[in-house]
Amino acid sequence: MNVDTLLHQYFPTSGNLCIEMFDEKNIQQVYRRLVEVLIHQPEIETSLLQGMSYCFYEVMDNVLIHSGKTVGIVITNYSEKDHIIQILVADDGMGIKASLSLNDNYANITEAQAIEYCIKDKVSDGKGLGFGLYSTSRLINTAGHRLIIRSGNHTLTANGDLNISESEPWQGTIVYFELHSNMDIDPASVVDHRTDPADEFDELFLDGDEELEKLW
Repeated sequence: MNVDTLLHQYFPTSGNLCIEMFDEKNIQQVYRRLVEVLIHQPEIETSLLQGMSYCFYEVMDNVLIHSGKTVGIVITNYSEKDHIIQILVADDGMGIKASLSLNDNYANITEAQAIEYCIKDKVSDGKGLGFGLYSTSRLINTAGHRLIIRSGNHTLTANGDLNISESEPWQGTIVYFELHSNMDIDPASVVDHRTDPADEFDELFLDGDEELEKLW
């Protein structure tokens, strides 16, 4: 996987990047470490982090479930000046079309159709619920600047409008999104009210801080 290409194309002017490789053994630690970097930025809205963190983990987990590879890469950046959070998750696996084709319902779709369908609800290769990219697309509609999903020779771009076009080939899948960090959102709406991302976030990241405060 060419990390320099990812940096050049998606983070050309960013200076304070977090770059991590993850696998089945360390995905939880990498995820927590990167979210905690953002938690310590007081300008970022907590509700935004609550919705974002759910989608962030789902996109990372997709690599291990659907790509056929055991390792992925994640790159994050926060610009306080521009109030933008950037997140990229990439792999060099089989790609979206090959993955969805494992499901008989999508065996004969084109690559362009596969990249269009992947953000729809309950579209999956059969190994998951088909909810991760769907909820991420809802997050972008709520608080996002843009979403880019690139796989094979096609790229989906969503920034108000949805566009699918041919692009330079990428072996595997890239999911890149930008969020407005100063937006206060309803995180439950991001997940279509199917779970409580705010409660999950608080339990994982904030409850320990509250217990520590009680000691003082």
